Amino acid sequence: MKIHYFSFLLICLTADSFAGQVDVIDVDIISQGDNQYRFDVTLQHNDTGWQHYTNRWEILDSGGNILATRTLHHPHVEEQPFTRSLTATMPEHIKTIIIRGHDSVHQYEGREMKVSLP
Repeated sequence: MKIHYFSFLLICLTADSFAGQVDVIDVDIISQGDNQYRFDVTLQHNDTGWQHYTNRWEILDSGGNILATRTLHHPHVEEQPFTRSLTATMPEHIKTIIIRGHDSVHQYEGREMKVSLP
């Protein structure tokens, strides 16, 4: 009976389950003046297709408040790691931010990166 149950579990689990979480692996920040910055964020995730892919990354303050979001509208199966940019204005009192990725299955379980604004 255990063998049948185990076989059933293997059939139910697809490659989508094993794609892992989104890891932020690099962040480049360029000041553009007036508290506006360009964020070039590099993400790593084993996107498998529309069922499991990196669908956004976010900029947070140290309290966990979302300051800006870059939505990703399609999987990046053949492009890993990949870098996408976002220009955003940060509140004047913010000196350190956290970048986190999000995927359609694991949500926020991957590696985040804490960086100082230039």
